[in-house]
Amino acid sequence: MLAINEDDRAGFAYGTLPGHPECGEEAFLVRRDGMGQVYFEVRAFSRPGSLIARIAGPVGRLAQDVMTRRYLGAMRSLSRA
Repeated sequence: MLAINEDDRAGFAYGTLPGHPECGEEAFLVRRDGMGQVYFEVRAFSRPGSLIARIAGPVGRLAQDVMTRRYLGAMRSLSRA
């Protein structure tokens, strides 16, 4: 896991562990630009790490999309609080 804590950017990133069905990394960053606007970024990449993940194909991709939408929804809720 990698933590980022800078004046205009904070967040963390992590990679999957051996044995996980997918092989990849995700990063969650909150940054502020020069005008004071705040942005939330999710960066992710993956590839199948097992036969089951390869067979799942589009279903696995759909599951990842659902999780990304949940991350963004949680951040929207937090930003309104």
